[in-house]
Amino acid sequence: MDKHIAIFLPSLRGGGAERVMVNLAKAFSKNNFRVDMVLAQAEGPYLSQIPSDIRIVNLNASRVALSLFPLVRYLRKNRPYALIAALNHANIIAILATKASLTKTRIFVTEHSTLSRSLLHPVNVRTKLMPFFMKLFYPMADHVIAVSNGVADDLSKTLNLSRSKIKVIYNPIVTDDLFQKANEEVDHPWFKNKQHPVILAVGRLTEAKDYPTLIKAFYHVRKQKEAKLVILGDGEKREELLNLVKDMGLEQDVDIIGFVQNPYAYMRKADLFLLTSKWEGFGNVLVEAIACGTPVISTDCPSGPAEILDNGNYGKLVQVGDVEALTESILRYFSGSYDIDLDKLLSRANDFHVEKIAKRYLHFLSF
Repeated sequence: MDKHIAIFLPSLRGGGAERVMVNLAKAFSKNNFRVDMVLAQAEGPYLSQIPSDIRIVNLNASRVALSLFPLVRYLRKNRPYALIAALNHANIIAILATKASLTKTRIFVTEHSTLSRSLLHPVNVRTKLMPFFMKLFYPMADHVIAVSNGVADDLSKTLNLSRSKIKVIYNPIVTDDLFQKANEEVDHPWFKNKQHPVILAVGRLTEAKDYPTLIKAFYHVRKQKEAKLVILGDGEKREELLNLVKDMGLEQDVDIIGFVQNPYAYMRKADLFLLTSKWEGFGNVLVEAIACGTPVISTDCPSGPAEILDNGNYGKLVQVGDVEALTESILRYFSGSYDIDLDKLLSRANDFHVEKIAKRYLHFLSF
């Protein structure tokens, strides 16, 4: 059997699915597989994280849809044993290309979001049409991999796709590199000269992440306790969130920094990590935070956080959009009401170590 795996993505821009695929590529390569990172457009901050033993294949397509024929040509020429794709529009192109190539390459598509929730907030026409194409083409994949049981159940129901067709493999989040980066310095005055506890949130500034609930809860926390809030991430809601911070008079206590290459150093030095999403596919940042030994509070959103935190065993869960419950949970944490076992957090994080998850993928791919 040819130990050659290709991973197909639109690009390596800063997103959770892209980071997961980079981690998988590194782990496959470490296990003596030939790995090609095939990109519609070779760009993005994670590009610099690809080691030299992984080949980057740039299809030079301005849009993912235009990468179909270049991907067909790649498959016919290179004939990898398996093609793993991520993000639903890229998944569809990957399925079409694999079938059109008339090769024996096996196609595995990965689903990283809760589809039904995404459809409630479509960002463009493509998002609205996506379920039609997914229903049509996903059954043609050799297997569909969901990153949580919640995503798998939702995908099965939304697409009327047999649940037995969908395999659940959690995201490979924890790496040895993560622990090294977590020990780096943070060039920010609230962390370098810490005078007050710092709350941290990490993720794109989008509707799904529901940062308004976080900022409103922090406003109430701030009335009772000196604290700071740092948000790492970029996105279309940035101006809206900056205006909310200003309207609530929190400019001196909230800093929306933007995307950073190393969020783990911030996580290690934060006093509390918050995730306030309306929906997730998995919740990578929760795993990263507990791996850094930082206590977490998360919304019990579909899907992922409850699975990661074992229904509250490894962190507090609150209802989506509940400002009062979130405020109370933060204040209870700072009052010492929650018992935090660091060893317990680290043990749980190890369940999502890249080596463990990569082995599950390789077993599933029949290697």
